[in-house]
Amino acid sequence: MDFYVSAWTDIGTRKQTNQDSLAVKKINVGEDRMVFAVLCDGMGGLSDGELASAQVVYAFNEWVHNSLPNLCATRITDDEIKRQWNSIVQSMNEKIMAYANSRGVNMGTTVVTALITGERYYIMNVGDSRAYEICCGAKKITNDHTVVAQKVQMGKLTEDEALKDPQRNVLLQCVGASPEVIPEFYFGSTQSCSSYMLCSDGLIHEINSDEMAEIFAPQRLDEKSKITAGLRQATELVKSRGETDNISSILIRTV
Repeated sequence: MDFYVSAWTDIGTRKQTNQDSLAVKKINVGEDRMVFAVLCDGMGGLSDGELASAQVVYAFNEWVHNSLPNLCATRITDDEIKRQWNSIVQSMNEKIMAYANSRGVNMGTTVVTALITGERYYIMNVGDSRAYEICCGAKKITNDHTVVAQKVQMGKLTEDEALKDPQRNVLLQCVGASPEVIPEFYFGSTQSCSSYMLCSDGLIHEINSDEMAEIFAPQRLDEKSKITAGLRQATELVKSRGETDNISSILIRTV
C-alpha cells in the first residue's frame, strides 16, 4: 500500500499567532511504506501556546527518527505503541508544566498522532484535536476530552446542542496544563482507498460530516495537489461561516 499525504494550516481571522503545530512524514521500511502524522493545538499567551505545541511535535519527530526504526526491526504492536507514546506524553506534560510554572504562566497543548501502515493504524489523542476515517462517510475515530463531550456521553446534551454550547472549547485535559494526563488510543485495520485526517478543533465546528465526506472523498483525491486543494477548501468554508480559530489539518489517502 502507498499513500498520498498533504497538510494545511491557517492562522484564522482574529488570532495574532498560529498556535497549531504539525508534521507528517512518509516512511519507507524495506519494501513497506507507512506514514506518521502529529498535530497539536497550543493554548496560552501569544508565544506560550505555540511553544507548547511545537515542543510536543518535536518530541514525536524525535521518536520517529530514534525509536520507530528499532520498532520496525522487531514488530510494531499495540502495547508497545501505547507504552512509547504514553511515555512521550507524560514526559512532555511534566516539562511543559515545569517551564510554565517557572515563568508564572499557563500553557498547554492538545495532541493527536497517527501511524498508518499498510495493515493497521495506531492513533492517540489528548484534548479535542481529532482523527477521522473517511470512506463512504466521515467517521470520527477519536473522543474529545471536553466538558461538552462528557455531557453528551452522560445524556445531558445532544450532539447539535454541543456544537453551540459556550463550553465547547473547555478541555478536561491537555499536555502541559493537567496534573494527570491519560491519552486515549485507537487501533484498527487500514482501509484501502480511504482518507485518514487529523485536524485541530478550528476545522470541526462549522462543517458537518456529510460536507467533510464530500470534500475528502477518496475517489476525488487521486493526487497530492487535489488533497491540498481539499484541505484549503474546507478551511475557507469554515472561515466563511465565522470560524476565527487557527485551523490545521493533515490528510493521508491510502492508495
